[in-house]
Amino acid sequence: MKIYIVGTGADGSRTLTAEGRSAIEAAEVIIGAKRMIEGYRSCGKVVLEEYRSAEIARFLAESSFSAAAVLMSGDCGFFSGAARLAEALPNHDVEFISGISSPVYLFSKLKMDWSDCNFVSLHGKSGNIARAVRAHRLTFFLLGGDMTAADVCRQLCEYEMSGVTVHIGERLGYHDERITSGTAAELSDIRTAELCVLLADNPDYERSVPSCIPDELFIRGRVPMTKAEVRGVAVAGLDIGREDICWDIGGGTGSVSVEMAVRCERGTVHSVEKSPEAAELIDSNRRKFGCDNIVIHTGRAAELLGELPAPDCVFIGGSGGELSEIVQAAYEKNSNMRLTVTAVSLETLSECIAVFDELGFEADISQIAVTRTNKVGTHTMLSASNPVFIIKRKLI
Repeated sequence: MKIYIVGTGADGSRTLTAEGRSAIEAAEVIIGAKRMIEGYRSCGKVVLEEYRSAEIARFLAESSFSAAAVLMSGDCGFFSGAARLAEALPNHDVEFISGISSPVYLFSKLKMDWSDCNFVSLHGKSGNIARAVRAHRLTFFLLGGDMTAADVCRQLCEYEMSGVTVHIGERLGYHDERITSGTAAELSDIRTAELCVLLADNPDYERSVPSCIPDELFIRGRVPMTKAEVRGVAVAGLDIGREDICWDIGGGTGSVSVEMAVRCERGTVHSVEKSPEAAELIDSNRRKFGCDNIVIHTGRAAELLGELPAPDCVFIGGSGGELSEIVQAAYEKNSNMRLTVTAVSLETLSECIAVFDELGFEADISQIAVTRTNKVGTHTMLSASNPVFIIKRKLI
């Protein structure tokens, strides 16, 4: 059977391409979600209201049509179920026909270039809103489900980006479409239609991935903090990916959590801290640096780790005497997790080596001794910090 998977564009009719229209005309049966097939119910062809890949595949397997058209909103390659459907139809001649996706349509209406845009789907799921906008000049959000345009604007305001320009497109392609522009603060209470997208334009975005962030930029307190140079080496050694799940055990001020979070832009950092005072500092710093992908857990690590998702990367800056239990818990969740521990005393170093040996880990141990300079009168004096051991699990 010839099966056309047709991207129908923004509204499913007016923005349908000529190629898509020809495929629909050639098909004996038209399949799609209710909104996609509404205009074809009286066309004289068999019309099936269905969007689930397995059910579509089952229907086609039990039929004798020579050609079918499955209608998908927007474009087949933009957060579409087209690829999943094609996998369910291995014995058929499947052809994708591209459509005009919602970002292409919105950018054309705004007369803007979208070559370097970042795309995030919030359609029925959550995402890292503030982190995405902080890291990119242009971020397009596909909305739907529980997340509204007003929710996105409020999230940006909460993470100190209230002045970011926002363009909200409602019912794009339809006769009653509406495009509203303003700042996140101005649009934080807007009411919108269910079919809605949002574009955030942040000229003050991060031009590079922040690393070795100066200590003085963090909101401090009486809570100990991993110094910039040590932090930079330790976090870089974890080789954090954009979608990784990270654990920061002994979060302190949140400085390591922040440097992890800017690297796993589409992932999550679980920052575990037993001190309520320190947990408040972590919260303040995640807001300052636009890291809504940091989740704070307050309490003893050994009691909390069982509830956390399996980590790709683990940093332990403070174990509260539970180092063995923490490492064991991380290993049981993911035996291939990347692990780095810092130690400022020989006793902690010795304990860490023993734990690594017990689990059969090969340790890569280095020591960092940072000396900074201070101007005293006409002289530049040296000010040494305590040396720090960095114990990294070596993966073969």
